[in-house]
Amino acid sequence: MPEFAILLPPAEGKKAGGNPLAPNVFDYRAPNTFNYFSELNLERRRLIDALQQAIHKGCDLEKLFGLKGPMLDEAVRITLALYKAPLMAALDRYSPGVMYQALDFASLPTGAQRRFLENTIIFSGLFGLLRPDDLIPNYRLRMDAVVPGIGKVSRYWRPHISPLLNELLKDRVVWNLLSTVHQEAWEDAHTYHQMVEVRFFREQKGVRRPVTHGVKPLRGRLVNFIVREGLADPEGLRAWRDPEGYVLDAASSQFDAVMRRVVLVMVKRS
Repeated sequence: MPEFAILLPPAEGKKAGGNPLAPNVFDYRAPNTFNYFSELNLERRRLIDALQQAIHKGCDLEKLFGLKGPMLDEAVRITLALYKAPLMAALDRYSPGVMYQALDFASLPTGAQRRFLENTIIFSGLFGLLRPDDLIPNYRLRMDAVVPGIGKVSRYWRPHISPLLNELLKDRVVWNLLSTVHQEAWEDAHTYHQMVEVRFFREQKGVRRPVTHGVKPLRGRLVNFIVREGLADPEGLRAWRDPEGYVLDAASSQFDAVMRRVVLVMVKRS
């Protein structure tokens, strides 16, 4: 049975604070300090420098950060403080996010926690790729932002992320929970054993509609199930009993043997 990997977006909302004396397990400030994706350190520093320059030059910050008022003021403050900011694990930093709350990492058995930490890769607008236990500062930067001197963030990361990710995913079963904008940062070379995507639908009186609101907690609970079960076979999703009543519709799911891609359909009927 092949190993599995989980691809996740970050959370838009982030927990403030951190440990100013955190050990340098992850340090984007130094070019050669160990972290899981240390190859990206120079690109991270270049992006941070470009953001800080845009602030000092008085660029259109509302457009850059997609924020207004006090939230924009906070984004500016934490961006200017990035190189001296306290750090915390990415998993904790993203803990206010709806998907991460539903994932409920603290409730997982020790083995499942280990599987999550070892097999999960998070896409980040500011850092490119992260492991859940990488130490990062508080920050604000969307993957679809356009940074002066850099361009669209997803395009900036694409040539740097893709070789690392394609090698890491080689021969694995990949549970891809990325949003479209984060997917744009990756040039998929199809090195994996199989890619699995999961789509959620609600069906009422025979009419089926995709879930657009409330999908994040569904994805969080799905990840919880995947790491609890060590799920490297998409067929195992038949055993998932989501509390909202979603079940696998195998007949509507799609299997592409050539592209090694599976799209699983989960349906809630009422």
